[in-house]
Amino acid sequence: MALAFGLGLLMGSFANVLIHRLPRMVMAEHAHDADAPRYDLSWPASHCPHCQTPLKAWHNIPVLSYLGLKGKCSFCHHRISLQYPLIEITTALLWLICTWHWGFNTTGFCWASFATVLLALSVIDWQTTLLPDDLTQAMVWGGLVASALGWLDLPLTQSVWGAVVGYVSLWSIAKMFECITGKQGMGAGDFKLLAGLGAWLGPLALLPVVMAASICGAVVGLALKFSQRLRDDGYVPFGPFLATAGLAVAFIGIDGIARWMGW
Repeated sequence: MALAFGLGLLMGSFANVLIHRLPRMVMAEHAHDADAPRYDLSWPASHCPHCQTPLKAWHNIPVLSYLGLKGKCSFCHHRISLQYPLIEITTALLWLICTWHWGFNTTGFCWASFATVLLALSVIDWQTTLLPDDLTQAMVWGGLVASALGWLDLPLTQSVWGAVVGYVSLWSIAKMFECITGKQGMGAGDFKLLAGLGAWLGPLALLPVVMAASICGAVVGLALKFSQRLRDDGYVPFGPFLATAGLAVAFIGIDGIARWMGW
């Protein structure tokens, strides 16, 4: 369990890289600026986002570096966002829980990686309303490959149909909403995210996932509206609620949900 927690801290550090860089990579790609400097997951090297000074190796130790630096850059002394250690600790806990639930084996590592991607997608979507293809498509293919190799307790046919039903169902709802109201209700990233969840959980799990995500999203949206903290455009990202519901269904299992709902 200690090893799982340590691996989770490392993966949490990588999740921070994804959260910070992927949205900027998407924006740069859409800008079509051929003269823009290279920017991806590996370049430039880790640096302070405020003074741009490259970080030393010991500045990148998960959680410990934040504590050692007292939450401030050692060069410009600008405060480091608390998000970094929180993501690292949350990811470590997810790895701990997943390997405890599914075992310290290939299956447990698969589900821990699944949870890590969901966490990264949730934070990115909440902050930027983006669900990068790099992660949603990785989820779809990861679920299909893990199912084909027998690492998941889900037949490959169920994984394939889960991906298909996940994408088509939300796409159909969004198109109907757009035809009726003339407005876009959700982005294509949500379709791909649900397709990814379907590839991991199977088609039967998608209904409880969407139901739980819709209820939670509506409650949070109303709370934000009444507290006057809703975005100016009134948009509440749906991705974090899909991700949370998907992770919950993964732990409970479709059989457990069926018993709970009296199916």
